[in-house]
Amino acid sequence: MKIFFDTEFTGLHKNTSLISIGLISEDGKTFYAENVDYDKSQVDDWIKEHVIANTSYLKESGNMDTASTSLSNFYHVEGIGGIRADLRDWFNQFDSVEMWSDCLAYDWVLFNDIFGHAFNIPKNIYYIPFDICTLFKIKDIDPDINREEFAEYDCDGQKHNALHDAKVIKACYEKLMSNQERN
Repeated sequence: MKIFFDTEFTGLHKNTSLISIGLISEDGKTFYAENVDYDKSQVDDWIKEHVIANTSYLKESGNMDTASTSLSNFYHVEGIGGIRADLRDWFNQFDSVEMWSDCLAYDWVLFNDIFGHAFNIPKNIYYIPFDICTLFKIKDIDPDINREEFAEYDCDGQKHNALHDAKVIKACYEKLMSNQERN
């Protein structure tokens, strides 16, 4: 099962901390969580305006209630330990998982951090992640292309919301692969 994922975090530096994570499986099951324990001292005006403003719960001061639905679609606000446990449960519904992201350098490190390190990720997850940027390049498409426009994605959220971005990654992947099938 291909899982498309994105993270939002406190900055492009080695000590960044996770703000949110969004995942969508190729069959449409979603997971979204916001981390109440992110390092607030690292948040600058850009992060406030473009990331925190596009979270579902953290932007509401004091709204730290966990909101969750079915196993297929999780929505949570909690610390890393809770996110780790819920992600493990969510991944249990899949036999085998292939992870895809966009410019995945930070996403993959933060994903592994949720579990402590790479050796602790759930066993059903293939240890090598895949990057949609590389797929764009292989298809001879500029990797700096606007993702929503390329995928003709009908926006149901805001850019820099991890679940929205994961859905856009999935839409890009599907378009890139459908173009291959037609050739």
